[in-house]
Amino acid sequence: MQQSILLVDGMALLFRGFFATSIRGNFMKNENGVPTNGVYQFVRYLLDAVNTFQPTHVICCWDMGSKTFRTSMYEDYKGNRSAPPEELIPQFDLVKEVVAAFDMPNIGIENFEADDCIGTLAKQFSNEHQVLILTGDQDILQLVEPGISVAIMRKGQGNYEVFNEENFLEKKGLAPRQIIDLKGLMGDTSDNYPGVKGIGEKTALKLLQENESIDQLLENIDQLPKGVQTKIKSNLDMLHLSRSLAEIRCDVPVTVPLEQATWNYNRENVVKRLEELQVKSVIKLLS
Repeated sequence: MQQSILLVDGMALLFRGFFATSIRGNFMKNENGVPTNGVYQFVRYLLDAVNTFQPTHVICCWDMGSKTFRTSMYEDYKGNRSAPPEELIPQFDLVKEVVAAFDMPNIGIENFEADDCIGTLAKQFSNEHQVLILTGDQDILQLVEPGISVAIMRKGQGNYEVFNEENFLEKKGLAPRQIIDLKGLMGDTSDNYPGVKGIGEKTALKLLQENESIDQLLENIDQLPKGVQTKIKSNLDMLHLSRSLAEIRCDVPVTVPLEQATWNYNRENVVKRLEELQVKSVIKLLS
């Protein structure tokens, strides 16, 4: 029987939740002085997504520290990011405890990012089931294919833009796999890799609409405008490196037995954990 599996980008929800509330200085500290605003908002986002998309199974994936195979390829990868705010740091462990209270798998692998775990699990499950990925991160759009959709969280709660095989080309002007080459050409300021100096999104998009891939682009390089040729030729190494950094790995050593991810939590356990953390205001949202 086909199931619907929600793969959650845990960091995306936690960071979004933390900054949505901390901007007003509302850290919701418990009686031990530990901030809980990110955890509170994470649970709200999670429950809203489950109510909206009605999955049968839910799995949450996490980054496991800042050092990954990408930082060993390119030292400055994500090097522009400042350390997380001190109020957020204790919430990394707390949120995973809350996820565990929902009987939901917490998945993360040293040396890989959450995206790589999500990509690997999505490919494993999509052969027989429907997979929906919940994130705020556009990089994950490269994973869209038959059986895999992506819900990007937009501003405000309960506001999602869903990308699937049917609507992708119309929405993005490219095929999902071309997103990797798009990032290779234009780079990514949030992940701090440059792509080809002087080529922005507009030019990169046009080049890929005219040439299917970076490989085809390089084969036809003599037909490109002189300025573009020069930029690409003088940044070839960074073009190939940026493309490798942008590609989500779908072969990392991770599996989750589906029965461990059934969305069917024990309300009492979750309430107990939320009460211990003093995040009581989300209890009313539990079914």
